[in-house]
Amino acid sequence: MLTSNPSRRTCFLIAGLFAVVMLLEYNTPPEYVFGYLYTGPILLANPRLNRSATLQVTVAACVLTLLNLVLPDTQGVDAATVADRLIAVLSLIVTGWLSDRARRYEEAIAAQKAQLHAQQQLASLRDNFASTLTHDLKTPLLGAIETLNSLQQGYFGEVTEQQQEVLAMMTRSHQSSLQLVETLLDVYRNDTEGLRLDLEPVNLVAVAEEAIATLVHLATTRRVYLAVGYTNSEFRRSMWVNGDALQLQRVFSNLLINGINHSPRGGKVDVVLASEPGYHVVKVLDNGPGITGDELPYLFERFYQGQSDRQAKGSGLGLYLSRQIVEAHGGTIWAENRIPQGALFGFKLPALSVSPL
Repeated sequence: MLTSNPSRRTCFLIAGLFAVVMLLEYNTPPEYVFGYLYTGPILLANPRLNRSATLQVTVAACVLTLLNLVLPDTQGVDAATVADRLIAVLSLIVTGWLSDRARRYEEAIAAQKAQLHAQQQLASLRDNFASTLTHDLKTPLLGAIETLNSLQQGYFGEVTEQQQEVLAMMTRSHQSSLQLVETLLDVYRNDTEGLRLDLEPVNLVAVAEEAIATLVHLATTRRVYLAVGYTNSEFRRSMWVNGDALQLQRVFSNLLINGINHSPRGGKVDVVLASEPGYHVVKVLDNGPGITGDELPYLFERFYQGQSDRQAKGSGLGLYLSRQIVEAHGGTIWAENRIPQGALFGFKLPALSVSPL
């Protein structure tokens, strides 16, 4: 009746339960229905034997329940007794069907867990490979930059003005590659180990001005004007937060570079600082082509580059790293479109209740 290779212990146990129920059934009048007890062997067979064996156990239980109507005799059998037997058979069928359905759900869940585990392992291997690769790329890039600096300084002979321009362009290219590699390393490190912050009172105004100063050359080459202002007043003020100055400067730099890259020549990128109850708010505004509504929810995802008409295509890491840093400070970061044209990238951080100065 059962499959060729079932658990012997389970088979003996099921056979013993059948024997007990049959003994009760066939030694009592037909109106005493003990067939409901066959649900025990069915429930026992489902998780331990295959589907075919469970079906055979269910069929056997139904046949034995109905067979008691004619064996050992038919005396005392009436319509009510037959109805009781049919109800018992129906309950056995439902038990077998529900047991099989539960088995299939468990198998599907187990398959999904196995697939998820395999995907997690693959993702871990991929991240480890990317982290190792980017770490190994730093050494040759640093060596190349040092070599170019030595050439520019004339250590290997006189360098003409035209050669200086070429060497400067190569140096900027290698420095951009190095910055990308370091950003990628930081992203993977933050995802696996968490972002470590060196917290202290930080003036966001000073951080913004310092970030703008470091990007003046890039903005000039792109013919983009950078400016910093305040919502309620044009007078310089202090906006203190408890933060990591180096990490917050990276946020400013990433948002400013994003604005510069996506602004047209002759455009302008504004940094607007404002205060709200309990928070300080920073907004970086450009007058580029803007962002499509479909892209807005994904801008701060890792490696997301978008498909809009904005001019520059990046690695998709700068905004993701900015989100990591802002959220590690207990803040929020967002993006939205400007009217009639342009984009706004903003973040807000909890303000220090008492100024340190």
